[in-house]
Amino acid sequence: MSRIRSKNTGLERVVFRALRMYGVSFSKHYRKARGTPDIAVPKKKIAVFVDGDFWHGYRYPVWRGKLKNEFWRNKIERNRARDRRTFAALRRQGWKVRRVWEHDLKRHPFETIKEIVKFVKGRP
Repeated sequence: MSRIRSKNTGLERVVFRALRMYGVSFSKHYRKARGTPDIAVPKKKIAVFVDGDFWHGYRYPVWRGKLKNEFWRNKIERNRARDRRTFAALRRQGWKVRRVWEHDLKRHPFETIKEIVKFVKGRP
C-alpha cells in the first residue's frame, strides 16, 4: 500500500508529457479547485481527472461481489461517492469536468490523449 501513489502516477506522467508535446499549458494537481484535478486550466475552468479503474470503481457493480473484504467495498464505494460529489460541485461552479480512465489510456493511448488535448484546448 505504501507504494501506491496518489500524485504523479505513471499514467498521469504519460498524459502530462503528451500534453506538453501538444503545446498545452496546464496546472498539475490544482489545489484551488475542489477535488484537486490532476490537470486543470483555471482560466477556462477545465478539469481533468486521471483515474485508476480499481480505485475509482470502473464498472464496480459488475465486480463488487468478487471483493471478499468489506474494507475494500467500503473504500471503493466512498471513492465513487466522493467523485460524484466533486464532479457535481465543480460543474455547479462552472467547470467543465472530464474523467479519463486507466483502461482507456492503456488500450487506446493516442486516441485518448487526442481527446484530452481537444477537451483542454476547448474544442468540441
